[in-house]
Amino acid sequence: MQIGDIVKCKRLDLSLIQKELESRSGVTQSMISKIENGSAENVSIDILRKLAKALNCALVDLLPEADKNTNKKDFL
Repeated sequence: MQIGDIVKCKRLDLSLIQKELESRSGVTQSMISKIENGSAENVSIDILRKLAKALNCALVDLLPEADKNTNKKDFL
């Protein structure tokens, strides 16, 4: 699962349409759509924070499992 898939699943779990998520998060419906369909490149950490807060989850919950399990030495 990619970030967009995760955002969409969490949004649907809360029975929200994209416009409602826009109202809750301050992220435009256009950007939410781009994230969900995988066409948004380099989504900022600020946008992910806003979405996580609006979706009542931790930012890390929006990341794919592969990114969560990245070894710390990969960043050194």
